[in-house]
Amino acid sequence: MKQKSNLKSLDQFVEEQYGKTGTSKRDKFEKGYEPFKLGFLIQQARIEKGMTQEELAQKCGTNKGYISKIENNIKEVRLSTLQKIVELGLGGHLQLYIKL
Repeated sequence: MKQKSNLKSLDQFVEEQYGKTGTSKRDKFEKGYEPFKLGFLIQQARIEKGMTQEELAQKCGTNKGYISKIENNIKEVRLSTLQKIVELGLGGHLQLYIKL
């Protein structure tokens, strides 16, 4: 029997807590949110894969403390390290874009 996941997407969570894009509450939230977003996304992807911080760290060649600091927005992550976390650790593909 498959267990039902209680995980929500980041977009679902933010919309429930702060409203739809364009509302004043949402705009205020998003101004302070960007630095936090990356750590949250890594944490959610790790949890979705059923991995511990230790397992993720081993797969991408770092340590549990570093993963924890990134997930909790204590440490900024270099782009090269982020790529290793996403691709080697999580088996994903990192995509970046510039929005003008």
